[in-house]
Amino acid sequence: MFSYRHAFHAGSHADILKHLTLIHLVEYLQEKPGALTIVDTHAGAGIYSLLDGFASVSKEADGGIFRLAKFVESCSADGISVVKSIQDYLNLIQAENVDGEIAIYPGSPFILAHLLRPQDRLKLFELHPKEIDILRHNISQLKQAKQIDIYAVDSFARLKGLLPPPSRRGLVLIDPSYEDKQDYRYLETAMEEALQRFATGCYAIWYPALSRRESTALPDRMKKIAVNHKRSWLHAELRVENAPGEKRLQASGMFIINPPWTLKKYLGEALPVLIKALGNDSGAKFILKSFEA
Repeated sequence: MFSYRHAFHAGSHADILKHLTLIHLVEYLQEKPGALTIVDTHAGAGIYSLLDGFASVSKEADGGIFRLAKFVESCSADGISVVKSIQDYLNLIQAENVDGEIAIYPGSPFILAHLLRPQDRLKLFELHPKEIDILRHNISQLKQAKQIDIYAVDSFARLKGLLPPPSRRGLVLIDPSYEDKQDYRYLETAMEEALQRFATGCYAIWYPALSRRESTALPDRMKKIAVNHKRSWLHAELRVENAPGEKRLQASGMFIINPPWTLKKYLGEALPVLIKALGNDSGAKFILKSFEA
């Protein structure tokens, strides 16, 4: 299905949760000098304008990155420090902008490219016929372009062929739109195959927390797969409101297989701040659970 465009959701609360998590995963894995291979299965265009195009129509950044930046600025003015993880994330976003104004939002490909060391590799998948051309153009402008491979193929089918990476050190971000309900089934198959080939890899799965059956069942199905393969897991979910009938996404989650031992503390500090900054009603809450294999 090609109706979904990442730009509609650029800078949303879902992006904040996903990218905060992603930054920590990369930085933890880079504590060792060996080469790291990172895979982004649904890359999109890579970077987005928040002032025009699809993002200006959806205005999801208003309740996301714009609101978070304003909250942190207010805290700073009052002499209140914000947890380092959130400040580091905002610094990375600001690095793509000028004059302190956030007009551009880097998606996962640009955040990951920014974090690459010379020995690391980034592999991006995108099937959308328009997004792939924009992605290729955007990535070609980066100094890290030679470290990045782009594939216009189905990532669910191709992923297992990339595993294990030559260094046997890898991070895989899986973040489809889930507009096609088959994505839930494809995800399960891809994870089973990935863990059979590369059991020690770190897998970060993003999902929208929707009322549909497939969405509510996803965390438990991922837990079952992880436990069956004797792997540890961490489950985090951020809900900014609980408004029945509201069509905008109100919550999303990250499910990590083989998470770093530091991730729970990292998110445990960041998620309460995100609730204060982004919560819209008393239904705002977070989930943070983990299991050690």
